[in-house]
Amino acid sequence: MNDTEIVDLYWQRSDRAIKETDRKYGPYCRTIAYNILHNPEDTEECVDDTWMGAWGSRPDKRPARLSAFLGRITRNLALNRITWQNSQRRGGGELPLALEELGDCVPSAFNLEEELEARELEEKLRRFISGLPKAQRRVFLGRYYYLLSVEELAERLGFSQSKVKSMLFRARKNLLDYLEVGA
Repeated sequence: MNDTEIVDLYWQRSDRAIKETDRKYGPYCRTIAYNILHNPEDTEECVDDTWMGAWGSRPDKRPARLSAFLGRITRNLALNRITWQNSQRRGGGELPLALEELGDCVPSAFNLEEELEARELEEKLRRFISGLPKAQRRVFLGRYYYLLSVEELAERLGFSQSKVKSMLFRARKNLLDYLEVGA
């Protein structure tokens, strides 16, 4: 079933919408959630919440890319869950490490509100990422969007770990320069 047909099912309030969404995008959303949560039960709960979020959202405008729409919901739910869990107990994982690595490039949320509106920063990041060479873009998004470890990225992309680290270092340096110039 294609995305338009699935979105139509949501708009018709058909129970089949969730089944078809899970069949087509379940593995994709589970990967996103698991890379953040590292827990199968939390992952399943997050994906179920994604389907409910999609069911309840019915935006004024139909999503141009259903995968991106669902991925964003999943990622936000998983990040909210991990934030809640980390406020309960401080822990490791890739999220704190990835955010720490980006900390020198992007101001904290509190400072960000004072310096830039979130949408402006998002657009700058979008332009920066779209300007990266394909391999570097895949590494950057894999690390900072999908929260894959350096080891996982190297294995998936067929690079050495040192190459992945080097690509990430250069991308962060370029991002910092890009944001400082005012893009």
